[in-house]
Amino acid sequence: MDRPVVLVRGAGDLASGVALRLYRAGVYVLMTEIAAPLAVRRTVSFSEAVYEGWTQVEGITARFSRSPEAAVPFLVSGEIPVLVDPELTLLQSETIPMQVSAVVDARLLKKTVPPVPVEFVIGLGPGFIPGMNCDAVVETMRGHTLGRVYRDRPALGDTGLPDGNPARVLRSPLDGVIIPSCSIADQVEEGDVVAMVKGIEETASVRAAVSGVVRGMLREGTQVGKGLKIGDIDERGDPSYCFLVSDKSLAIGGGVLEAILSRQK
Repeated sequence: MDRPVVLVRGAGDLASGVALRLYRAGVYVLMTEIAAPLAVRRTVSFSEAVYEGWTQVEGITARFSRSPEAAVPFLVSGEIPVLVDPELTLLQSETIPMQVSAVVDARLLKKTVPPVPVEFVIGLGPGFIPGMNCDAVVETMRGHTLGRVYRDRPALGDTGLPDGNPARVLRSPLDGVIIPSCSIADQVEEGDVVAMVKGIEETASVRAAVSGVVRGMLREGTQVGKGLKIGDIDERGDPSYCFLVSDKSLAIGGGVLEAILSRQK
């Protein structure tokens, strides 16, 4: 490898927006995920490579890689490798074939996480405290401070509320398996059944609480728990937005890029 690699932990829509911004700035990007990703905005999430073997977001290709060694050819060819490695065991390998210069934790767990053995760690949002479990934190809450980089204070605390109208978020009414009734980019009206959740003893419907475009939906057959976010409706009603990384993700990606470049300077 002729230049360092930035490892992005998580490959959902926000993490993918960060990866996209880094990639376009000429950074080698490697991503890690869990074995069964739960990204709702699947059309703009590199985590889909875990299921499909490969995926594209805004023309950038990601490939599922079974090992760090197998990831190197993808990096060299201009693609983003995605590994299933939630514990970052690759960092403990003595035979790792690349230099990981920074880790970006983009999982948005919103709780304090233990530090990782890397020289430079960037945390996104609540749960990260510079000097304790990261070197810099990027603000993830919408508003005037979105995307700002802090090195001496944590990001704003978790409000427990989604951005915008909470009614746009679709949640599972019970434990079970999701069976979508529509696809991402479909137009729906308030009251429409957009998915079913099949539990052990009952099957419940999930109805749209607002009218708009289905911007995100979990894969059919995904095991879900009661209250889990399973979908998202965009009230703006433009299907093209379903295939574009969000302004929020790009702003946070800009903060990550600032943190990396200012450290190098």
